[in-house]
Amino acid sequence: MDLNTSLSCPPLYRADWRRALPLPLLEAALLLAWSSGFVGARFSLDYAPALLVVFWRCVVVTLVLFPFVAKSLSRTSPGVLLKNAGIGLLAMAGYLAGITQGIALGVPAGLAALVADLLPMGLALLTAGVLGQRLAWQVWVGLLIGLLGVSLVTQGALAWGDAPLWAYGLPLLGMLSLAVATLWQKHLAPSESMELLPNLWLQCCVSGIAFAVIEGSQGSLAPLPTTGFALSVLWTAGLSTMGGYGLYWMCLRRTTATRVASVLYLSPPITMLWAWAMFGEPLSWQMVAGMAVSGMGIWLVVRTEARQAKRSPAS
Repeated sequence: MDLNTSLSCPPLYRADWRRALPLPLLEAALLLAWSSGFVGARFSLDYAPALLVVFWRCVVVTLVLFPFVAKSLSRTSPGVLLKNAGIGLLAMAGYLAGITQGIALGVPAGLAALVADLLPMGLALLTAGVLGQRLAWQVWVGLLIGLLGVSLVTQGALAWGDAPLWAYGLPLLGMLSLAVATLWQKHLAPSESMELLPNLWLQCCVSGIAFAVIEGSQGSLAPLPTTGFALSVLWTAGLSTMGGYGLYWMCLRRTTATRVASVLYLSPPITMLWAWAMFGEPLSWQMVAGMAVSGMGIWLVVRTEARQAKRSPAS
């Protein structure tokens, strides 16, 4: 869809366009785009520091989207911009910095990925413990089954590294940062919400500034004149940022935070399929079994929430 057309159409048309796409189709696209971020990180490690790639992917998205969102941003109140910028810092800068810095300090990538995949449980605990919302017991069972499947998939990649003890908390903080951002975004008043592209631009802009401070304190921010670096930035900017985060927020507007996060339980096996196809990394029947178990957990969550939606007076 042409960006100029998207931004010049009335809000009702844009809403109808998003609603016309089946939610399972959006969730399938989300899985492909979200898992591409881990593949892009794996690819970029051979060419540049992880945070340098993340910084430049934010720069690229900010520059590409600005002409299409400048008018919309100029009409948005400072208060709304500030709130959505805070969500962006938590969702992008907090999440990505926690994961990548943990790995940089010696936390094994498999262990960091497993902690990142605790997002559905983190969301459920925050929803129940902080917001006081009750989740059906079937949802809890489904989340636990999904987590079991993720554990089966990633078991072969788990190991304890030589990182200092406190560094193991960074991936956990990153996961919690995205969980808080998700709930904050979900509970914004309609008047405080922004359209998808301006919101994505704002989040990339403020996160890019944060990454500039972090990476700039450790070394140069200059891009590396190599093909591998350029491909890493373009891959993660297009698929992982515009695709992954864009679809994440789009799905979040269509359904519950618990469902969206639970779908990401399938991200590890999809990532391993990417790695098998691109890098020749081995697959195993254990990974297939883990994917099937996670699928059962997701099905239980989706079915339970669909039944609750039908019984809700608001539906």
